Amino acid sequence: MTINSIHTNVIQPGTSSLVEILDEYVTAVGPKSVLAITSKIVALCEGAYVSAGSTSLEALVQQEASQYLLETDSKWKFNFTITQHTLIPNSGIDESNANGVYVFWPRDPQATANQVRAYLAGKFGHQNIGVIITDSTVRPLRRGVSGIALAHSGFNALKNYVGEPDLFGRPFVASQADIAGGLAGAAVLAMGEGAEATPIAIISGLENVEFTGQDPSLQELELLRIPIEDDLFAPFLLKARWVEGGEGQKDN
Repeated sequence: MTINSIHTNVIQPGTSSLVEILDEYVTAVGPKSVLAITSKIVALCEGAYVSAGSTSLEALVQQEASQYLLETDSKWKFNFTITQHTLIPNSGIDESNANGVYVFWPRDPQATANQVRAYLAGKFGHQNIGVIITDSTVRPLRRGVSGIALAHSGFNALKNYVGEPDLFGRPFVASQADIAGGLAGAAVLAMGEGAEATPIAIISGLENVEFTGQDPSLQELELLRIPIEDDLFAPFLLKARWVEGGEGQKDN
């Protein structure tokens, strides 16, 4: 696997469309490659941000979340939330590298991933192109952040090992590889978390990724989501003091 991160000029809020950025900086995407782009760039291009002085961060977090925990529950004064069916601090809202604005998550990252994949396939003349929209987050009990995929298109996000034998012939009972998440983690590592100004990466040499040449179906997307009561971490999630949030309704 090879990852080539792409350096861009500083993307200012509201100054460029996503297509303009892709046209300027993405000059080639080969077959069986995945283009990763940060959710912040997508959000800045679609206007999903507000001035940091316009309202409180806590109010925005609660507005965007499906459910949230009060910041008083956190030693670090974070609202932990479930936003777009993802456990994430502060609804994914970020003010780093944003020049005085709070940047939300993209409103519909899946639609954007689908559109970018179709655009790149048409531009470069082949269908076996994948796209992921990335962000980064923390993991319980481990220091540091790592990349996650908010959306994907053009390849199978999971590799199912259930029923297949392991090295000693024992069948896997529940193992599925998170292909989209693994690619996002690798891409975010290459793109960096600071002032690198490399919000796009192209991942190639992906022999173990199954490309589909199409958008994921609604059924495939639903398989990626686990109801809280069925989740491995249900003993923790179900005991949290969740408060109902606004689910981004005020911005829709």
